[in-house]
Amino acid sequence: MAAPMLRWWCLGRRWLLACIDGGSRHGRGAAIGFTSSRKRGQTSVAQQPLITSQKSRKGEHEWAAVVGLEIHAQISSNSKLFSGSRVHFAAPPNSLVSFFDASLPGTLPVLNRRCVEAAVMTGLALNCCINKKSLFDRKHYFYADLPAGYQITQQRLPIAVNGSLAYSVCVGKKPSRVITKTVRIKQIQLEQDSGKSLHDELRSQTLIDLNRAGVGLLEVVLEPDMSCGEEAATAVRELQLILQALGTSRANMAEGQLRVDANVSVHHPGEPLGVRTEVKNLNSAKFLAKAIDSEIERQIHELENGREILNETRSFDYKLGCTMPMRDKEGKQDYRFMPEPNLPPLLLYDTESLPPGADPQQVINIDWIREQLPELPSETRERLIQQYGILPEHSFALLNEVGLLEFFQNVIKETRAEPKKVTSWVLNIFLGFLKQQNLAVNESPVTPSALAELLNLLDRKAISSTAAKQVFEELWRSEGKTPSQIVSEKQLELMQDQEALEQACHTVMEGHPQVNNIHPPISLPGTLTALKRALDKVMDVKRGNPRAINKLIGLVRKATLSRADPTAIKEILERKLSP
Repeated sequence: MAAPMLRWWCLGRRWLLACIDGGSRHGRGAAIGFTSSRKRGQTSVAQQPLITSQKSRKGEHEWAAVVGLEIHAQISSNSKLFSGSRVHFAAPPNSLVSFFDASLPGTLPVLNRRCVEAAVMTGLALNCCINKKSLFDRKHYFYADLPAGYQITQQRLPIAVNGSLAYSVCVGKKPSRVITKTVRIKQIQLEQDSGKSLHDELRSQTLIDLNRAGVGLLEVVLEPDMSCGEEAATAVRELQLILQALGTSRANMAEGQLRVDANVSVHHPGEPLGVRTEVKNLNSAKFLAKAIDSEIERQIHELENGREILNETRSFDYKLGCTMPMRDKEGKQDYRFMPEPNLPPLLLYDTESLPPGADPQQVINIDWIREQLPELPSETRERLIQQYGILPEHSFALLNEVGLLEFFQNVIKETRAEPKKVTSWVLNIFLGFLKQQNLAVNESPVTPSALAELLNLLDRKAISSTAAKQVFEELWRSEGKTPSQIVSEKQLELMQDQEALEQACHTVMEGHPQVNNIHPPISLPGTLTALKRALDKVMDVKRGNPRAINKLIGLVRKATLSRADPTAIKEILERKLSP
């Protein structure tokens, strides 16, 4: 007998398993092994399932999936966390390594003020409580790319705790239905990055690059409040936008500046949380979602077939679309945490606790940093909706592409067109061309000024929408030309001769193409067959068929080479057809 085929769906916090060759089975995915002060089942409104569960039928089992994240963001700083070595992506190997980075004897750490300020600003933006006193610790483990044999981190008392991150997901078939959810933030801590191991399989050797060793990281630990890959990817994308808005991290996942570890488990509702697995080093929101969903499917499949889930570390193979085992965690590693003896406690102040006469260069004032907070992505989206009247999903799209919001706002400044029309052009036409060519916004051959000029021509009805798209295509191909020049060269202006337009409409209505009677330069190439049917369409309109007039408008536009305004054509036709 052939093995049954399985299908999986993530419905909010519900995972449904259907056995295609016979009755269906529902499973509820196992939770991950995080501890939480809040009891399972006691969730806020934002944490409630998107789709309520239905009463199980015979043979069905529900599973609940639980996902938590550990996110490492590289701090935007000119130098490393504890040394003066420069930070630069793609520098020659081992060219940015100080004596401290290489762990030479006698070297001591010196804390980078910029990294501390970035951590405080990030904590404030994520609604965290900033600890005025935090401590540094040594976390011992032995890898070739960690010269000291330990990492300086903040295990006991991190710089920020107890925050929250709100993110929005679109549900249902209508994208405008947006639900806001919240994930709790356990802590934010400062720590060093390790070096990089480069494996040469041809020579069976591993090379070490220490350029990254000692670079400042923000580790953001998210509580297990998510239930599927889509939620996790959306939360990470929102955090990425916040970090970029703050300027605390460039958060470029392609360059390894934002890396995610996902903790995943599944369990039956009402039962203890399941054994968790950790999927390491995910550097793409797309792969993050796929990896989590794949791991949830795998765990449910294993449990449904009577096997156990191992507490292990796994990696995601994007080619195979599944997770693969890396190493087990059954024997818990002893990191031998100990206080960092070479760094005193990190003390922060607010306006009330600031010592009198303190040198501003020697202390960090939390309230001063709070005043420097920029507009956050959620506030920007709300402003766009209120200011321009655009849809919520359009506000998300404008922020999700790097540089697109700035492009949009620059077009708005230079055009008289309605914001909704600008939004449509930027998101549908402009962004579509960028994706076709795999270009970033700052690589576009069409400038905001050029698009604004084109929209101005369209707004004052100098050209039709069809002609506007032709002009845009020409702008994309031919840098240096303005929209007005292209319109003039290709004779794309809308007909301004009312008498000629009246004649074109009359010709179509009569169904007798009299090319010579139409004011030049209008011609009617290839329309003879279509115009012979025009009389029938006119009779359809007179009989009350509203669709027929649209066909007549199309024939007139074809006859005028799309240079006639459809609105003007419709007015003329309705006037001529009225009793």
